[in-house]
Amino acid sequence: MTELELYYNKFNEEKRLNSRHGQVEFITSMKYIHKYIPADIPADQVKILDVGAGTGRYSIALAEEGYDVTAVELVKYNLGILKQKRDALGDALKGNLTAIQGNATKLKKLEDNTFDVTLLFGPMYHLFGKEDKIKALTEAMRVTKQGGIILVAYCMNEYSVLTFAFKEKNILQCKEEGRLSDDYKTLSEPEHLYDYMRIEDIDYLNESLGLKRLQIISPDGPANYIRPFLNQLSEEEFKYFIEYQLATCERADLIGAGAHTVDILQNTK
Repeated sequence: MTELELYYNKFNEEKRLNSRHGQVEFITSMKYIHKYIPADIPADQVKILDVGAGTGRYSIALAEEGYDVTAVELVKYNLGILKQKRDALGDALKGNLTAIQGNATKLKKLEDNTFDVTLLFGPMYHLFGKEDKIKALTEAMRVTKQGGIILVAYCMNEYSVLTFAFKEKNILQCKEEGRLSDDYKTLSEPEHLYDYMRIEDIDYLNESLGLKRLQIISPDGPANYIRPFLNQLSEEEFKYFIEYQLATCERADLIGAGAHTVDILQNTK
């Protein structure tokens, strides 16, 4: 079992997704998924691919809405939970949901030019170096229809530095171990499990492959910085925070500062 599998066997993904900060990320991301789903095709004919589907937060929700969803997940433990949730819904699931084990860098079970919308909402967190990230994007392009949409999530550098290095007081250890460059870019290795990006790193990947950016957003904004405060909000107050997030998630002066970005791309190949 890989280090990543051992990590996710212990990590409570369901708890994170159902938390207030997890809800912010989900609501924001779903808004933009819906924005780019083809409106002129019946739902059951829209094919959506969810690579790195985890325990099925997006796959299940989209299949409940009637879309034809294929979920690909590397970690068997997560895949098992996803299948259990799907099977428990039974006939209540309006759309088809196929769940398979697979690797984002080699989607060998999937045919070319198949999907209208492809989600890469987990793989880029755990792929190290430009080469493997380019492999994952290349595979996403291969299986997505020409003109189709690819949404790619990244973990962002500054959130990592501010929280892990400074807030959690690991800065001295990070400097001693050479985990930060002179300009405070995180220098991650596979044993650290997560890799972190800046906007210029994401731009490089897109330019390397000729991918056309339609939008880039911050799906969680400040939510991860203020988790305890979000939990103290009343339901009405939290509703206004969601409104704030949706009103500001496209702002260029905020993108890159949050824990994640979602890059929304059109497959022009």
